[in-house]
Amino acid sequence: MNITAADVNKLRQMTGAGMMDCKKALQESEGDFEKAIDNLRKKGQKIAGKRADRDANEGFVVAKTSDDKTYAAVVMVNCETDFVGKTEEFKQFAKDVLDAGLNNKAHSVAELMPLSIGTSTVESKLNDLLGKTGEKMQIAHFELVEAPVTVAYNHFGNRLATILGISPKDGKNAEEAAYELAKQVAAMNPVAIDKDDVPQNVIDREIEIGKEQARQEGKPEDMLEKIANGKLNKFYKDNTLLNQEYIKDSKKTCAQFLADHDKNLKVTGFRRLQLGA
Repeated sequence: MNITAADVNKLRQMTGAGMMDCKKALQESEGDFEKAIDNLRKKGQKIAGKRADRDANEGFVVAKTSDDKTYAAVVMVNCETDFVGKTEEFKQFAKDVLDAGLNNKAHSVAELMPLSIGTSTVESKLNDLLGKTGEKMQIAHFELVEAPVTVAYNHFGNRLATILGISPKDGKNAEEAAYELAKQVAAMNPVAIDKDDVPQNVIDREIEIGKEQARQEGKPEDMLEKIANGKLNKFYKDNTLLNQEYIKDSKKTCAQFLADHDKNLKVTGFRRLQLGA
């Protein structure tokens, strides 16, 4: 398979690894970026942390809650250039799409398309913008959280937004705690709420990578499983919300931060969207 310079540069931007390492990893994975990232990690490369499961286009990301705070949604609308992404018309379209989704409790991008925006539909408005700008444009993602209390966090510049749900509604300072954790999700990009919520395929992948890293370091074969499980515990600490260090106080975990507010408070779900990640 022909690996282009653009492919190598893309992987380099995603991982921070060297050009030659990226080229070799892509060749070994036959151009599969996710496998190439795994190959780099197996060889002990420190990866920048960006994932290839999100669109790397320009655009606008915005999140909002319903009036009763029981439903929160976040939408990503992509375009080709930063110039178009910063126009008021484009930003207003994204906000209108979000409002339509919230008002109708949409659950997917497909459900958004026939919804009304004024006298038109989301799909018609999108096609109108396509005609005006001449750029490729799409509603890339629409995510939602339903809970007794939900919050939305929009990071400055609208390239990143998060939503988070918490229960119970009458928990002490529930909304305040949820908002702080929504900012934690924005900053630290956890993969799950707690270690029990991490998908099995992710766990299997981390164990495989941990074993290969240990093997590369010359560790005995009969020790690889134990070492990999030790690395898995570190993965949980770094990548699950409740086990992460709280960004405003590194002496406590997010679980401890939540318990300080109210021991009965539970995070029920979160979503995070970021341009180029």
